[in-house]
Amino acid sequence: MTIAALAFYLFAICAIAGGLFTVISRNPVHSVLWLILAFLSSAGLFVLLGAEFVAMLLVIVYVGAVAVLFLFVVMMLDVDFAELKAEMAKYMPLALLIGVVLLMQFGLAYGVWDYAEHAQDARAAVTPEGVENTAALGMLLYDKYFLLFQLAGLILLVAMIGAIVLTLRHRKDVKRQNVLAQMWRDPAKAMELKDVKPGQGL
Repeated sequence: MTIAALAFYLFAICAIAGGLFTVISRNPVHSVLWLILAFLSSAGLFVLLGAEFVAMLLVIVYVGAVAVLFLFVVMMLDVDFAELKAEMAKYMPLALLIGVVLLMQFGLAYGVWDYAEHAQDARAAVTPEGVENTAALGMLLYDKYFLLFQLAGLILLVAMIGAIVLTLRHRKDVKRQNVLAQMWRDPAKAMELKDVKPGQGL
């Protein structure tokens, strides 16, 4: 068995175990930690496939941001998980039915799955010889699909501005910061010195 095959089986087992224990762990903090293990194992599998850019995105975005955010939210919020589990128990038969259907679909897909005849040739045609995955992806995005890439960024910018505009409400009873008033204030008028003698209150 080669080192690559051994690494593949190790990452695959860790990813499956992490996903399983994420679902069945009783402690939500442990569930988030198992989820981080599943993300890291999936990133290792992407590295073995030669997709280093996707692996780094998975580590930076999901492990570095999303999973840590989940962890802090779970640890800081005082959530009654016993009550949540009691509510979830009512939907257990439906969840088991959906799980069985998904497993059957996975079995059907795995039964008819096979290697494509020209998969390696197509990959070699897309990725030139001696060019790494990240460099090839950058050449593809910023050369062939440059306009579409910029339009996607523009759509995301418009969506972000729209969300800010829709949720920004100026209410009269909310005290807001006036930056110019703070900058133009006179220290002689804004501050008053009090001579407090010992034993005397304000």
